[in-house]
Parts: sequence; C-alpha cells; structure tokens
Amino acid sequence: MDNELVKRFLSSIIILPLSIIFIFYGSIFFIFFLSILFLISSYEWIKMNKKNIINKIYGIIFLIFSFYSAYEIRENVGFKFLLFIILVTVSTDLGGYIFGKILKGPKLTAISPNKTYSGLIGSFILSLIVGFIYIKNFSSPLGEIIQQKLPQIYNNYELNIFFLILLISFISQVGDLIISYFKRLAKIKDTGKILPGHGGILDRIDGLIFVLPIFYIII
Repeated sequence: MDNELVKRFLSSIIILPLSIIFIFYGSIFFIFFLSILFLISSYEWIKMNKKNIINKIYGIIFLIFSFYSAYEIRENVGFKFLLFIILVTVSTDLGGYIFGKILKGPKLTAISPNKTYSGLIGSFILSLIVGFIYIKNFSSPLGEIIQQKLPQIYNNYELNIFFLILLISFISQVGDLIISYFKRLAKIKDTGKILPGHGGILDRIDGLIFVLPIFYIII
C-alpha cells in the first residue's frame, strides 16, 4: 500500500472521530474546536500569502465567515446535518484520491497536477455512496431537516438527496482547486505539516470551508 495513503488512513481514524466528538457536544466544546482550527488555518493562509496583503485580509475574512457558518449550522440546523455535510465532503476528497491513484488517466487541470478525471468521477461516486448510507440510517430526522430547510428541486425525495450530495461534492472539489491555485502561486505542495500524510489543516478543510458558507446562505 502507498506510504502516503497509510499515513492518511492512520491520521483519519484519529482525526475524524475526535472531530465528531467536539461537533456532537456542541456549545463551548464546538467553539473551542472551531477556534483551534481557525487559528491554525489562518496561520497557514497568512504564511502561504506572506507577500500579498490583500489576499491575507480577504482570506481571513472568508475564514471567519466560514467557521461562523459551521457554528450556525450546528446550533440552528443540527448536528446530523453538519455531520452529513462533513462526511460527504470527506468522502469526496477520499474518493478522488483513491480513484485517482488506482485508475490514473488524463489530468484534470494544470492548477492541481495530481487531479485526474478518474478522481473527479470517484469523488462523486464515493460521496453518493457515503451520503445515501448516512441518510438511510438517519432518514427521519435528517430527511425532515432537508425538506424543511433546503429548496426542493423535485417532488421525489431520493432525487433531491442525490442532487444535494452532488452539489456538496461539486462545491468541495471547486474549493479544493481554489486552494490548490493559491498553493501553486506560493510554489508550495502543502499549506502545512501538522497532519501526517495530509499536510496542513487548510489542505484537509479546503473543500469544507467553501461548502459551509454556501449552505449557510441557502438555509
């Protein structure tokens, strides 16, 4: 097995459950968790854009809004919906990595040379699988939240969920590419080294920080 993949896996089985615990308990625990993530990701952003003051300012403002969105969604929509967004986003990233590594194929964009079309498809596939598994296990309360809080595209509940997952996955991948663009400008591979096999905090939440504010606005 690829050494980087092993590191990613080992880090994930520690990071994800720990994150879920803070999200589940909410309140001061979640605020503490968000504050730590904000401080680290802000430091990584400032370090990455050390020569561009405008980027620094707009980036920090965006991060503040993004983390505020996470708090609002957790407190006013619910733990289960926030966890749904996180799991779909994480599976998007994981699906892209696994499918891209195994199938390889044509490159997706010069902005992020490691990304491939097979990874793009894999991102959507794994996010749909994980999303529907989660929905099935929390069908009643989560389904009610989605129907009440989000615009309904179709009368068919499953179709609405299908397109909701695709939308989350799509925004997540766009966010990943945006951060990759800034990393390319800074001529760095990762935003940091705090997470073995993952890089920095921004490397892992790059998609999520775009998904959260957009869904906060929609809701």
